[in-house]
Amino acid sequence: MQAVEIKNLSFVYSKGTPNEKLALDNINLSIEEGSFVALIGATGSGKSTLIQHLNGLIKPQDKKQSSVIVGGKNAADKKTLKTLRFEVGMVFQYPEYQLFADTVEKDVAFGPKNMKLPADEVSRRVKRALETVGLDYNEFAERSPFDLSGGEKRRVAIAGVIAMEPKILVLDEPVAGLDPAGRAELLALIKTLQKEVSPTVILVSHNMDDVAALADRVVALKDGRIVADGAPRDVFSHRGLIMDIGLDLPTAARIVDKLEKKGITLSKRIITMAELKDALLSIFKKRAKKRGNNMGYAQINAVTDGDKNADKNVEERDEASLVDEKAKGDESSPVSDEKAEGDGAKDENDSGSAGGGEDV
Repeated sequence: MQAVEIKNLSFVYSKGTPNEKLALDNINLSIEEGSFVALIGATGSGKSTLIQHLNGLIKPQDKKQSSVIVGGKNAADKKTLKTLRFEVGMVFQYPEYQLFADTVEKDVAFGPKNMKLPADEVSRRVKRALETVGLDYNEFAERSPFDLSGGEKRRVAIAGVIAMEPKILVLDEPVAGLDPAGRAELLALIKTLQKEVSPTVILVSHNMDDVAALADRVVALKDGRIVADGAPRDVFSHRGLIMDIGLDLPTAARIVDKLEKKGITLSKRIITMAELKDALLSIFKKRAKKRGNNMGYAQINAVTDGDKNADKNVEERDEASLVDEKAKGDESSPVSDEKAEGDGAKDENDSGSAGGGEDV
């Protein structure tokens, strides 16, 4: 069943004025229930305008030609608009700025109360929402949300959305401004929310590592039009397209491209650090077995662990351990083999055998 069905949707800001701006240009998009879709694109590509149509914050300008059907409801129909907004949970960038009540419990309860639910059901949802986002009800319920840490505030704001138990969860740059630990925790939470609360997730993000790790489908926008739509590894394998959109590649894909320049050829379909590590281990194990040593494992870890600076490590790490040994033909180095062996690595990976028969 389709969770979202958008047909012929266009939208113009400041229509009929000198500042007229075409934000969406004939968008046609269907999203299946239970899918995790990432919307990517440069700033101004139309992502935020598109998602605001999903719960009626913005309505189609041409209702004869355009339609936005979400969960079987017309997003332009005033009669079902309130119900629709309960079914489509929107988490905007920096959601903690939306906090307003004097206690955490009151803030999280705001949505369920507006749904006219019985008091005991409101209480149940508040407790469940706080527990789901990792906040103990007894510890946080009576605290002021404004006295919490940044990460806790964001969790409370998300709890306020999921307390309405929306069928569709829309997240606009949810990890913006978080430190690496907070980012990792929130990304894990998003996957939990898909399993336990909202089966359909739509993520807007400029972080391609997050997109590669979480999404099962990527929709790319440029100048208000859809220019790519498919599985993440299919979209990211088109390097020229990603560059044309104005985005970066996932870290693992950037490392693949840099290693290729150094004579180590891997599959262009590698998009996560785990896949990259598996592919490199497959090569190094093969070569280590041939020579009877285990050299190279530390090199792989140096490249792939701590992915924040991983592609930078490829540029800055000691050339003697990666490239010069290859150029010198040092037989003790696991990367010093002739190019034919590197080509073999490409064949192995492109046929889907990087460490276990999996397509990377």
